[in-house]
Amino acid sequence: QVQVVESGGGLVQPGGSLRLSCAASGRTFSSAAMGWFRQAPGKEREFVAVRRWSGSTSSYGDSVKGRFTISGDNSQNTVYLQMNSLKPEDTAVYYCAVSTTRYLGAAYVGYFQPTSYDYWGQGTQVTVSS
Repeated sequence: QVQVVESGGGLVQPGGSLRLSCAASGRTFSSAAMGWFRQAPGKEREFVAVRRWSGSTSSYGDSVKGRFTISGDNSQNTVYLQMNSLKPEDTAVYYCAVSTTRYLGAAYVGYFQPTSYDYWGQGTQVTVSS
């Protein structure tokens, strides 16, 4: 059993910042990447960011590029999401997920799909409102 736990959500005013944390633990597993997704009411789950342990590289969804930063520690199976310049449209439940799939080369775009992840957290609410 693998547990994925997110923390750090809350209410913030437009233009503000929040930092989300995620830790995965449990039975032995080898993660290839950890990512963040979000889902607003009535909308599909949206890719936010992924940290790939191979090469320590990151990718972002178009709507958060330049505002959000993902970082993490492979040895601890932890990942963080620093969110700056928050907008009301960033309001959603944010989910952390772990992928054991190792995509090579340009195939890394596979991490943009929720189906590439094996373990998910319960989610943490982020609300951006004045």
